Amino acid sequence: MEKYIMSRKDIQKPGPASNNFLLLEDIRHMIEETRSAVATAVNAGLTMLYWNIGKRIHEEILKGQRAEYGQEIVVSLGQELVAEYGNGFSEKNLRRMIQFAEVFSEEKIVVTLLRQLSWSHFLTLVPLKDPLQREFYAEMCRVERWSVRTLRKQIDSMLYERTAISRKPEEVILHELANLREQDQLTPELIFRDPYVLDFLGLKDRYLEKDMEDAILRELESFLLELGAGFTFVARQRRIQIDDDDFYIDLLFYHRSLHRLIAIDLKLGNFKAEYKGQMELYLRWLDKYERQPGEESPLGIILCAGKKEEQIELLELNHSGIHVAEYLTELPPRELLAERLQRAVKTARARLEAYDVEKEESP
Repeated sequence: MEKYIMSRKDIQKPGPASNNFLLLEDIRHMIEETRSAVATAVNAGLTMLYWNIGKRIHEEILKGQRAEYGQEIVVSLGQELVAEYGNGFSEKNLRRMIQFAEVFSEEKIVVTLLRQLSWSHFLTLVPLKDPLQREFYAEMCRVERWSVRTLRKQIDSMLYERTAISRKPEEVILHELANLREQDQLTPELIFRDPYVLDFLGLKDRYLEKDMEDAILRELESFLLELGAGFTFVARQRRIQIDDDDFYIDLLFYHRSLHRLIAIDLKLGNFKAEYKGQMELYLRWLDKYERQPGEESPLGIILCAGKKEEQIELLELNHSGIHVAEYLTELPPRELLAERLQRAVKTARARLEAYDVEKEESP
């Protein structure tokens, strides 16, 4: 019996091969972790070096000097540095560093951003002309941890111009971006978009709402990317019963940063006033029966093929927690999209100014 027990113990003990495998896996994990940490540290160190070089050249040579003289100095510096340190410090790259330091002039902001953003991220952001636009992309990139490829895609699709925040007065945008930078505080204005670009669904000229839902579920990953980071899919055709009637929410999501349920209603045609009552009913039911402790009130998105701006304005949908947006099944040429968005921003801001004037004049 003792011999049998001893052999059982021997079988239960891990052998040398098993120990070696576990040791190998642990060492691999250590190497990968360290490599990642070293790569991050090196990237941050190089980015900070480039910022300091750009700042030094700008302040000591270019600022207040004649343009021709400054150009000559940068050319000379580039030649000397390339001979010693390689092409990474060529005249062209020195000019990028100078532009980097000019555009991102505050060191503390650069230090915060480079925890998530690489030098390639900054090179993508630097050419943007509008400071508010640039800060929006920088902070959203930091918070949502976009890759360089995703950042470029978001800029190409004019994400900033499509967000609700771009239609607000400048002081409101500055306030929202400051909260995002200092507290990582995302708001619906920074998240909700108009229009949503759903070209990845592959929808043709004629389709039903069910076809659209099916396509979204098939391409859920792409749809979530277009909605923005933080959205989690909850349900499709969520059945709710009120009195003896059944209603169905097309798509139901949860947003982790907003701590809210987000109901999405899909409409094939233009916006109609009765859609407001339908969505309000959904939101109130969700608020009463589905809202969990610690969550905020649910919000709604009505996605339509077209909008009726004056109806939406008169209905004051934003006060009901409802966002109305168009969707595009094909991405138009960038020039047309830019023109359309600029017109929408201009109209929205004019309406806000008129509303503010009316409030001031009213007794």
